[in-house]
Amino acid sequence: MALVPYVENPLPVFSKLHNSSAEFYFANHNLRLSQDWKKLGVAAVVWDAAVVMCMYLELGQVELKGKVAIELGAGTGLVGIVAALLGAKVTITDREPALDFLSANVKANLPQDYQGAVIVSELTWGERLELYPAGGFDLVLGADIVYLEDTFVPLLQTLEHLCSDTTVVLLACKIRYERDTNFLIMFKQKFRVEEVYYEKQRDIHIYKAWKLPSRRDL
Repeated sequence: MALVPYVENPLPVFSKLHNSSAEFYFANHNLRLSQDWKKLGVAAVVWDAAVVMCMYLELGQVELKGKVAIELGAGTGLVGIVAALLGAKVTITDREPALDFLSANVKANLPQDYQGAVIVSELTWGERLELYPAGGFDLVLGADIVYLEDTFVPLLQTLEHLCSDTTVVLLACKIRYERDTNFLIMFKQKFRVEEVYYEKQRDIHIYKAWKLPSRRDL
């Protein structure tokens, strides 16, 4: 998740983002995620898309037990933590400035016997992708990572690198602006995309995708 500077916002809809923590119950565990809007901006608060993604994972529509997963733009780490609690081996990633904060949330919320199932790692989209195995993941997760137009191309490059033809991508997002729709158009040029879940109250869409074969594979 990109780091955006803190700006004071008095609107009630944003008030929960200014709390120092957010509490949830997922995968039969009580979770308490630290938040730090002032220091790290959007990377350090729990957004609705992450909550809805966890709700969807709990439904069991995607097999997690024993699967190798990676979360992009993890922010507080909620999605990756829940995926690990549901049985996946998860690499939870974000940009370098957010890693200490992310690691602390993972350590505080995963029981000791789950700690070995998670790695926290730096990943800036489109950069040093050779550090991650090409097509090496069963599942790629992203919650509210589609909002900065400048990141769309490197995000797609990253998804293409991480995915094999059997990898499942799950993206949870709001479609706020025309640029978000534009991302979906770009996404569909490289992936087969289906909307599999919509949470009306929070206005969150979940898209499931698979990498399309390249022309040389046809």
